[in-house]
This record gives sequence, structure tokens and C-alpha cells, in this order.
Amino acid sequence: MDELLTRTRTAVWHPCTQMKQLDTAPPLPVARGEGPWLIGSDGRRYLDAVSSWWVNLFGHCNPRINAALVDQLGKIEHVMLAGATHEPVVELSERLARLTGLGHAFYGSDGASATEIALKMSAHYWRNTGKAEKNGFLSLQNAYHGETVGALSVTDIPLFKSTYAPLLRHTAQVPTPDARRAEPGESAEAFALRCADALEAHLDEYAATTAAFIVEPLVQGAAGMAMYHPVYLERARELCDRYAVHLIADEIAVGFGRTGSLFACEQAGIRPDFICLSKAITGGYLPLSAVFTTDAVYAAFYGDDTARGFLHSHSYTGNPLACRAALAVLDIFEQDRVIAANRVKAEAFTGLLDKVAAHKRVRHFRHLGMIWAFDVADARPGFSARFHHAALAQGVFLRPIGHTVYVMPPYVTTVDEVRTLADALCACLDRPDV
Repeated sequence: MDELLTRTRTAVWHPCTQMKQLDTAPPLPVARGEGPWLIGSDGRRYLDAVSSWWVNLFGHCNPRINAALVDQLGKIEHVMLAGATHEPVVELSERLARLTGLGHAFYGSDGASATEIALKMSAHYWRNTGKAEKNGFLSLQNAYHGETVGALSVTDIPLFKSTYAPLLRHTAQVPTPDARRAEPGESAEAFALRCADALEAHLDEYAATTAAFIVEPLVQGAAGMAMYHPVYLERARELCDRYAVHLIADEIAVGFGRTGSLFACEQAGIRPDFICLSKAITGGYLPLSAVFTTDAVYAAFYGDDTARGFLHSHSYTGNPLACRAALAVLDIFEQDRVIAANRVKAEAFTGLLDKVAAHKRVRHFRHLGMIWAFDVADARPGFSARFHHAALAQGVFLRPIGHTVYVMPPYVTTVDEVRTLADALCACLDRPDV
């Protein structure tokens, strides 16, 4: 184990990490996974309470996803999607089109790629329809949409964005409907409607130069699992229609059941103009992202002029192995009636986490679907790292965001495992040094 840690410090540049900190706070050496558990090189087991950055749905080494990949390995592992096609990408596109109400799937490799695709596609649509001046973008305060240059332009988290400001395109932000920001006595719905009024005021002034409004539906993940009322999405859809602005739903983190419905937009009864999917799409197995859009957007690119087409590509676009993993994920959702089962689980899990919600250090305990989060009132600088390592000592793997602790476990997690998780969270909160 010590040798592996030495080698990783020497050879690997870890994401979202100040590498010097690994000298005193080394990463967890993982040898294998089993269901919701990570198993370290020393044999210790850790509950993967954040689904390995929100990607794992049905546990590590899931036998059904494994079998699908083994079967696909005997057929074709990859072929470029420019000039070729294959059964897994076609079937996945058809099935996700039925589920999202959108079509014409365009594939990338990760969430940031999906954001880039949607932004470029929106601006290019307006150019193709004779409105090239509509090339600006709008997002929420504290939004996170990825860290490539285009995606970072619509992100509003200074820690990620400030250093690269000279590289980024100017975008506008409107007030977040994060329910924690409501005035005393103001309901989450009333606050969301007040924020929607600010969106309306912005579009009333700038719609002529705005291509799209991109939003994380119901939960702003990197903002500390900021949750808001679905009425905001209803109003956003209405306003985008009125002002001829595309609505982009970034469901990269919240899609595939995380909020209690297959896609978060369903809870507002809306259909966006674009939907961005990634993370859990393959059950945590392989990198894949997809953007789905409307017939009207697709038609604006269709023609004889090559330059009118959407000339965007990734080498591994629509990779057959990744698509087979995603198809296996959709099979599990259907065969196991996962959304209905998760509603029962979520109720039980919330009850087990009541003692965490009641802890004297906890503020704004919140829950939506299979996501639970709370803020720690007296968190001092360095809290997230200290809590992370305190949780490891309790056999739980999680990564707080600032002063927010959240859990987003794989759907195969059991009641007994969440009881263990609740005990671990309370033990960490009881420590005055954390």
C-alpha cells in the first residue's frame, strides 16, 4: 500500500486536488469494489456514500453490467461514429429519446463535453436561422456546468473559474432559487417565484442577444447540493418560450433517478430544448455523455452546406462498450422498477438519518430523491478535508463540498448500510476537532 501511494504521488496528477496535501493526507488506495463498498489495498471496507462522484448507480462490479460488457467485447469494442454506426448506439439513442421526449442524440465523453455541445449547438442554431447576434448565455448564480473553457464560462464558482477568467467568454447569471436563501417565513415556492421574476427581468432586456439559459434542474450540486422548488423550472420554460431563448437542462448529475424521478425535469412537467446527460448514464463503468434536442434544432442544421452542419467530434463518440453499459443500466431500471423501489428506500433512509438532522451542529438538513445533504454551522477552514478523513476512519468514503456534507449512495445500498452511515456521520460530527 505504501508503495502504491508513493507511485501515485510521483506519477498521477489527481483531479480537484492540491497535490502537496497528499503528503499528509494520502488518497484511499482501492483494490476492488463490491456493491456499494470500496475495498482498500489492506482489505478494509468503505461505504461509497457519494457513488464515486455521483456516477455509480447499481454498485461496483454489477454482474448484469459486467455481462453486457463481456458480450460486447466479443463483437466490437470501438468504431468511429463519423462514417459508421452500430447497434448499441442506435438502440441507446432510441430508448433515451423515448424517455426524454427529445431526439437526435449527439455523444461526447463526459459532462463538460455535453455542456460544450449544447452551448455550441444552441448558438449555431441561431446563426443558421439568421440570428447570429443571439450568442450569449445565461446561468444561475453558483452554477456548475464543467471545467472546459465553454462550460466554465457558464459556471459561477470562483474557486474553479477565477484563475481562468482571461480565457472565458463573458456570461450573465441570475439569482439562484436555492431554498436556503429564502427570507424567514418565505416558502421555497415563493422564493423560487421571486427568483423567476429576476429571470424575467433579465430576459426582457437581453433576450435579443441570448442564445440559451442553462440550468441544473432542482439541485445545484457543486453549490453544496442547493435544492429548489420545481415551480422555478415551470416559469423558466414559460419565459424561455416567450422570449425565444433555448432552455438547456444540465441533468449530468441529477439524471437517472437521483432526484426521485428518472429525470429531474419531470417533476416540473417540462421538456427542455436540450438535455445533457452523463455521470450515471453507464452506471459508473465507462465515460459517456449525450445531448438530446428537438426536431426544430436538428432541422436547422440539415442541408447541403457542410458548414451548416454541426462539425463537432470526439474520437470515442458513441463508443459501443459504453453504450452497452448504458443499455444495461436502462434494463435494470425497467426490470427492477428502480424509481418506485427508490421511493420506498428513500423514506426509510430519511428516517435513519433523522438523528443526523437533529445534531446540534447541523443546519438546513435537506433531502430530494436519493440525495441527502446538510450544512455544518461551525465549520472552520479545512473542514471538508478533516471530515473526509474522519469518515474514512469510520469506514465511509465521502467528500464534503465546503461546509456541506452530502450523501448520494448507490441504489443497491441497504437499510443496514445506511444505519451504519448515519452512525458514522454522527461520530464525525461529535468530534470537536473536525
